[in-house]
Formats: sequence, C-alpha cells, structure tokens
Amino acid sequence: MKILYISPGYYPRIGGVEYVVKSIAERLVRMGHEVTVLAGEPEISEPHDEDVNGVKVIRWPTWSPGGAYCIPRGRSALKSFVRDQVVDVDLIHIHSAHSVFTVCTGLTIAGTHKDARSVFTPHYHGGGHTVLRRLLWVPWRRWVLKLLKKVHVIHAVSEREKALLKLHYPEVGGKIVVIPNGVDEDVLSYRWQGQNSDYMVYAGRIEKYKRLELAIEVAKELNLKLLIIGKGLYREKLMRYANKVYRDGVEFLEPQPREKYLELIARARYVINPSKQEAFSIFVAEALAMGTPAVTSREVAENLEAIAKPFNNELVVLKKAPVKTWSEAVHQYLGKLY
Repeated sequence: MKILYISPGYYPRIGGVEYVVKSIAERLVRMGHEVTVLAGEPEISEPHDEDVNGVKVIRWPTWSPGGAYCIPRGRSALKSFVRDQVVDVDLIHIHSAHSVFTVCTGLTIAGTHKDARSVFTPHYHGGGHTVLRRLLWVPWRRWVLKLLKKVHVIHAVSEREKALLKLHYPEVGGKIVVIPNGVDEDVLSYRWQGQNSDYMVYAGRIEKYKRLELAIEVAKELNLKLLIIGKGLYREKLMRYANKVYRDGVEFLEPQPREKYLELIARARYVINPSKQEAFSIFVAEALAMGTPAVTSREVAENLEAIAKPFNNELVVLKKAPVKTWSEAVHQYLGKLY
C-alpha cells in the first residue's frame, strides 16, 4: 500500500504529533508498505526530500510563530505540488487540527485525490490555549469542520477526545474510530526502580496550558526534586516561578537521549502531568508501562483509561493503564482505519 502522511513536522519529540507519525510510518515501512510524509519544517527556506529509516520525507518550509500554527510558506506552490506531484497514493492520513499546514494541505489533497482513502487524526484539544488562539479558533473551527466532513474516517486517540469531537462537531460523530496511541517497545525493558527516589519528572513541551506551576508545588509538598525535560515558550517564565517558589528544587533539562530519558523515568518516584488539555499523554503512558506511578490531571487519567486515586483537589495518582505498543497500534490502524 502507498501511504501519504501530512504532518506538522517529522522528528522525534516526546509525545508530540511528529513522534506519533514517525512511530507509525517507520513500522509500516518495515511491514513492506511505501510511506511518504509531507512535513512542515520551520528551519528551512526551500522544500527538500530525504530518506529517514526508509520513509520518504518531504520537508516543506513553514512559519511557526511561538512554535504554533505551522503556517505554510509558498501556499500556491504547495497547492500545485499537492495537485501535480502527489500521485498514485492509496491512503492519505492527515494529522493535527491545530496546524494550518496540515488542515489546508489536507483540504487540497482530499479534494484532488478523491480515489484515495482519507483519514484525519485531529489530536484535538478543543481549541486554543491563549486568548489570541481562542479568538482565532472561532473562524478556524469552520476549516477544521470542512476537513472532518471530507475525510472517510476520523481517528481519535482516546474516548475522551471522541466525546469532545462529537460535542463540537456532532455532524461527523458517526465517522469517529478510537485507537489509542502506543509506546515504543524499548519502554518494556525498563521497570520502576524509584520507590525510594528523591525526584519526580515532567517531560514534554513547556507551555502555559500545561499548568506546570502545579507540578512545582507538588514537588515542594512532597519534598522531591522536580526534573522538567523539554523546551517551550513558557520555559523562562516557569524558571522564574520555580526560583521564587522552590529555589534549588527544580532542574530544567534539554530533551535527553532516549536511553537517558527512559532511565530517568524508571528511577523517578513519580512522573507528573497536570495539563487538562491533552488528547493523550504518551510520556505518562510510557511511565505506566514501566510501573512508574504518575500524578496527573483527571483529564489525562481519563484519556489513558487509567485506574486513578485522588491526590488532591486538582490531581490524581495513576498506577495502571491499558497501554499498548506502537506495533499493536499499527495492526489496529490497518484493521480499523486503513
């Protein structure tokens, strides 16, 4: 089968859309499918192709103010490319309702390649995360609805995301199929060793809506060090808050090599994700697969269908969830989506 993915980007990032696309695409290649990814890339000025572990990746220049929106550069050239150069595909899989690049490209390609089956995974949070982004979502919601109506199947990564999509877009509720995200198989070789650890971990984007001030307060309450792994626009403000509230109790780390990252999770007392606006938390799923307990919002717990116990008025503690590997998820993709 010849598959085209349309993604905001293509590179490993903890729990991001790009990581999801990469995890699925490379496994499908190993199964004998021909996979191309048309991906946004903010750090280039001209399109270029490359081979990444057997996946043909076409990187298209984008403009991403504040690390958001993923607006394509050269819109007319992109439309021409999609119309004239992307031919002979069996399946088109579009990722992210929160990216201008993917939604606009998806609308173009779904309109010009009507013989190909089309799937849309919105990774839907319900709207924007700042006042400006919430205002922009009022007109943007109509573009998302157009794409939801055009595609053959809508893929939600949790029952909670499905319910949110049905609430906001009731006219397409009958097309939604739920397949949770997976974790890489390497996670299963790690087991929790942090019963007496002196630290807890957050890993992912550092954005205001992640509510990481709560993570700092929890670490202080438990007298544990907090490691915050990742990048994001909110990092500097959060560092100032940490210095004020829990000086010397919070350490900010750049994204870590995979083995080091997994070791840090396995040796932590807890991982923590207080965000209420998540379609799925792969980082927390990885921890639970190892047996590392997690302190999360109720929303994250619901997305993961995890067994949860109260921690405080805001958060819950998770110790177990039905986590699958990406290889298991790929077989569900082939059976239910493709």
